[in-house]
Amino acid sequence: MANANIVQALQHYKSVGVASAVEGASPHRLVQMLLDGAIARVVAAHGCVTRGETARKGENIGMAISILDGLRGSLDMEAGGEIASNLDGLYEYMARRLLEANMKNDPQLLDEVSGLLRQIKRAWDAIPQSLGPQDAQGAVAAKGATP
Repeated sequence: MANANIVQALQHYKSVGVASAVEGASPHRLVQMLLDGAIARVVAAHGCVTRGETARKGENIGMAISILDGLRGSLDMEAGGEIASNLDGLYEYMARRLLEANMKNDPQLLDEVSGLLRQIKRAWDAIPQSLGPQDAQGAVAAKGATP
């Protein structure tokens, strides 16, 4: 019973820590956190495929798709123009590939998506945090993270 309490306390601590980090984060940092979270979920899903943990694989893929949906929803299509449109298409493509990976139990599809996410993350990390969100979308495109 003590172990269950410790696990609950750690989960609560983790959720409070994440909430605190989100509250004080800039929009730039929030996107970084979302990309980190998506990468972590795809990597976890890959491990689940390897271990035959079908339910956990599905949960991780579902969370990664939710994060991608959040990233898509954060795009300013009017101000971001073609760049935002390209990112939108890329996020949508990755979500489709994740669904396919889930159905086929295909770790190579998960590797493809994690590679794309890492590429976007590297470009995003190279952007000075002082740029506004629209400027950051342009900088990501300039770094080659869009199709």
